[in-house]
Amino acid sequence: MIRSATAADAQAICSIYNHFILQSTATFEEAAITAHEMAARIAAIVPRLPFLVAELDGAVAGYAYAAPWKTRSAYRHTVESSVYIAPQLGGMGLGSRLYQALLQDLRGRDVHAVLAGIALPNSASIGLHEAFGFTQVGQMREVGHKFGQWLDVGYWQLTLAPQR
Repeated sequence: MIRSATAADAQAICSIYNHFILQSTATFEEAAITAHEMAARIAAIVPRLPFLVAELDGAVAGYAYAAPWKTRSAYRHTVESSVYIAPQLGGMGLGSRLYQALLQDLRGRDVHAVLAGIALPNSASIGLHEAFGFTQVGQMREVGHKFGQWLDVGYWQLTLAPQR
C-alpha cells in the first residue's frame, strides 16, 4: 500500500534513512537524524508536495518525496525527488511503485520539471530514474566529501507533460 506520510511515520522513515546516512553515499548527510527532525521535514513538505510511504505487511518499507529545488520564485515549478527503500527490501519493485505514485501525484500539481541528484556511482538509482524517462542533464565533480572520498553528483531531469 502506498499512502501519504504522517508524523507518526517519522521513526520508521528515520530507521530507513539513517541506514543510508551512516552506511552509504546515497545521501550527503553524515549524522543520523531524529524522528522529531524527520517529522518536521515531512510537515515542511506536506501538503504542498507529496511525501509518500510504501507499507509492506503493515510496516513502512520505503518512502519517496518531492521537495522544492530552489527557493527563488522562478524555480517554483521545479522539484527534486528522492526515494529510499529499506535495505533488506531492495529489488522487490517498491522503488518503482513509489516513483510511479510520486510522479502521478506531481502531474496533478503545478510541477513542470522533476530533478534527481544522484551520488555517483549508483547504477541502481540511475536505472530507476531512466526507466521513468529521466535523462542525465549534468554532472558535478567532487562536490561532496564523505567517508574520506570525494564524490560526484549527477543530475537527471524529467519534464512533466502539461495537463490537458
